[in-house]
Amino acid sequence: MIPQAAGLLQLTALIAALALAHRPLGDHMARVYSSEKHYAPEKWMYKVIGANPAAEMRWPAYLRGVLAFSAVSVLFLYLLQRMQGSLPGSLGFSSIDPDQAFNTAASFVANTNWQSYSGEQAMGHVVQTGGLAVQNFLSAAVGMAVAVALVRGFARSRTGELGNFWADLVRGTVRILLPISVIGALVLVACGAIQNFSGIHQVGQFTGGTQEWNGGAVASQEAIKELGTNGGGYFNANSAHPFENPNPLSNLFEIFLILLIPSALTRTFGRMTGSLRQGYAILGAMAVIWIGFVALMMWTEFAHRGPAFEIAGGAMEGKETRFGIAGSSIFAVSTTLTSTGAVNSFHSSYTGFGGGITMLGMQLGEIAPGGVGSGLYGMLIMAVIAVFLAGLMVGRTPEYLGKKIGTRQIKLAACYILVTPVLVLGFTAVAMALPTPADSMTNSGAHGFSEILYAYTSGANNNGSAFAGLGADTQWFNTTIGIAMLLGRFVPMVFVLALAGSLAEQKPVPETAGTLRTDKPLYAGLLVGTILIITGLTYFPALALGPLAEGLAS
Repeated sequence: MIPQAAGLLQLTALIAALALAHRPLGDHMARVYSSEKHYAPEKWMYKVIGANPAAEMRWPAYLRGVLAFSAVSVLFLYLLQRMQGSLPGSLGFSSIDPDQAFNTAASFVANTNWQSYSGEQAMGHVVQTGGLAVQNFLSAAVGMAVAVALVRGFARSRTGELGNFWADLVRGTVRILLPISVIGALVLVACGAIQNFSGIHQVGQFTGGTQEWNGGAVASQEAIKELGTNGGGYFNANSAHPFENPNPLSNLFEIFLILLIPSALTRTFGRMTGSLRQGYAILGAMAVIWIGFVALMMWTEFAHRGPAFEIAGGAMEGKETRFGIAGSSIFAVSTTLTSTGAVNSFHSSYTGFGGGITMLGMQLGEIAPGGVGSGLYGMLIMAVIAVFLAGLMVGRTPEYLGKKIGTRQIKLAACYILVTPVLVLGFTAVAMALPTPADSMTNSGAHGFSEILYAYTSGANNNGSAFAGLGADTQWFNTTIGIAMLLGRFVPMVFVLALAGSLAEQKPVPETAGTLRTDKPLYAGLLVGTILIITGLTYFPALALGPLAEGLAS
């Protein structure tokens, strides 16, 4: 079978699996976040943290819960890393340096999972399982909680109450993430991923000595790493490592996990707002962008330009032969259009245009279908802006789901979309202007610039994937990328929750003949165009200096 046909079959199977899971999972999540029933384990958790799950919160209280919980999580994970040398199960590894411990704590709590270290050479079992894997669950649950709060803002009227953060956090973890992760881990073990707590042991005889490997609870961490759109790998090679991603079947399953919850949340949105068509319109916009990016990536990576590409059948540098170009391209697009950050190939080795596609996917805001929770609320912010622009063009009062989009709402939405570009472009400019950060670049010219642009794009957009080639384990990059991750995660949440509160306080506006229909393909097309235009105007100059210049020169 030719590689292109194999890629098309993989794409078809993936879409079919997501379609089958869309309705049951989306409806289940709507029931979870709408239920008034609390299970016994959940009641115990509420008692431990001293929360009243029945108490409704306005947006400032909800935000305080998000920030307080995340701040404690950063502190706990930082201290766990700093004490690693004294903990059991450390595999003999020393404590993590302060700057790297800060970077890693910020990374995993912000659902970014950027790694400036080699997991198998730095982190023991306690930190990996008791620290990093736990945050994979909790950071994903926080994102889902904020998304649900925004959905309630659209669904409710004449109240500023958005639900209870602690109840949303616990339910998202216990009833959604944990059960699916258990099933996912079992599937990965069946595919060949490892799951143990073995120590470091030597394998094989190689020229000049032996090779050392350590085991770990890899399958369980891999499942939530993909399901929660986290991305931090147990091993430095991430999902290119055979212990994490053994074969093409596991590769396709991991992509399925990445896309599962973000795509199903559109059904949850439609169910909770009482209009399934609105959810399908959002899903349609996401699908158009995702399929378009996959097609572009496959085209640029399969293109035969020169004898080396012709012999290999495409741009195979940096890609695993067991996945090929198709499996690598689908994975790369899925991981950068979500906030996952997992990689099964090395994006620095892609063609110039291919590397640019991965960057652009993150710069769109990772909304197609986006991260767990963050994808939905990011897309809804863009939907608000698209409605506002449509209202300006046709002379209608901007309304979305029966809520007027006025001055306050559009200011909050505008502030949301400005946060990450300021962080990405600002930090990139400073890093390029200073002499020391540039020393970390492996390459010069356009590709070297792409290494730094990608790093801050990945950090500020809470993706976590690396372009490779950049020596990021320095005080400068550990500190600045850590700051970019925290600001890029939590500052936008302020505007999302403030918007949710302002919408919930409104009374619904009755639909009339002049109301813009936001559940039609025409509006979905407008939404896609709005996303691409806003991103293009913001990032095109930087992309022109990096991947576009490299692609045109090759």
